[in-house]
Amino acid sequence: MANLAAPAYQHTPQLAFQRLLDVLYTLRLECPWDKKQTMESLRHLTIEELYELTDAILEQDYPEIKKELGDVLMHLLFYARIAEEEGHFDIVDVLNAICDKLITRHPHIYADANANTEDQVKSNWEAIKLKEGNKSVLAGVPKGLSALVKAYRIQDKVRGVGFDWEDKRQVWEKVEEELAEFKTEFNIETTEAIDREKAEAEFGDLLFSLINYARHIGINPENALERTNKKFISRFTYLEQKAAENQQKLQDMSLEEMDVYWNEAKKIKK
Repeated sequence: MANLAAPAYQHTPQLAFQRLLDVLYTLRLECPWDKKQTMESLRHLTIEELYELTDAILEQDYPEIKKELGDVLMHLLFYARIAEEEGHFDIVDVLNAICDKLITRHPHIYADANANTEDQVKSNWEAIKLKEGNKSVLAGVPKGLSALVKAYRIQDKVRGVGFDWEDKRQVWEKVEEELAEFKTEFNIETTEAIDREKAEAEFGDLLFSLINYARHIGINPENALERTNKKFISRFTYLEQKAAENQQKLQDMSLEEMDVYWNEAKKIKK
């Protein structure tokens, strides 16, 4: 068996890639766990690895990004190996297919099309996809995406064919319009029952318009919300720690007492 730890494997991307293939194929043949895996059994693990990668990216933790990129790459090669064993395709087919796709979708680089701006590139991309047989511009939006990410991708997709607001001020006007419509569904000053179905529909419209505005000003709403989630977790964890240090139980504290620690956390945990 080849010495897979040999330094020669690391001298070029090609050799490093081959080293990973050799390691993976060896494990697939000899490791009881790796031998049992199927595409279905790996699926949830791949999703976890992708989330870990995106967490590391938000934290700008480059050592962790490097590690998680390796984990994701290993999973991708694992799927290709399983497909090869089943006679469907191999990693060479996968690599050539993505190269062919990128070349076809970038005629401004590999052919004579013009695209001097990001919007022109996206427009060309969507037009080519339709020529390739896609029945809708939105066909490429995965059904399983979270609602927030899906909204962003839908808006970005239709932008590629020109279905978009021309001015961000128009988008903000739409946000204000949707906020007003949402507010008409209830009165915050009373306890009067609301039509929850209508309120939910208007709230969805409001969120969609806010996501659209974020896109127009260059903010990724998923990243923005996740940063806020992390900030809240950090501050609340501080609150819990301070309460514990002072022998206090959160359920016995007033909101005013908890706010003391929360405001401390805001100064420390930006």
